[in-house]
Amino acid sequence: MSKKVRVLVADDEPHIRQLMKGVLLAMQAEIVAEAGNGMETLDLFRVHKPDITLLDINMPRMDGLQTLKAIQEENPGTLVIMLSSLATLGIVQDCLEAGAYDFIRKDTPIAEIKVIIQKAWSHFLQTHVITGGSS
Repeated sequence: MSKKVRVLVADDEPHIRQLMKGVLLAMQAEIVAEAGNGMETLDLFRVHKPDITLLDINMPRMDGLQTLKAIQEENPGTLVIMLSSLATLGIVQDCLEAGAYDFIRKDTPIAEIKVIIQKAWSHFLQTHVITGGSS
């Protein structure tokens, strides 16, 4: 990749943020910020405008679904990958309907996490090349 993917990591559990940051750094991504609650995530998103946001569902001050909806309302089509240990079909469906690009269970093997993030990054590049070429 010629440009590093810029990522915001949002989870209220510091060890999960560390794990995700390690995965992202191994993929040559740039961590632009990290947040521990939904309100902080929204504030940092507005400041840093990341390419991809990894967003936990269960967070204090504003849950992940509310945060996702706020991000998508302000920036439709933003790539947000949801994180959760509670991946019931209903939760996944709610997130996808609200605009999440994909969903990662926290117990997903690291190799699979990398594939999901790489797929999102490839989608981001395709979308921006197509958009850039049509103007």
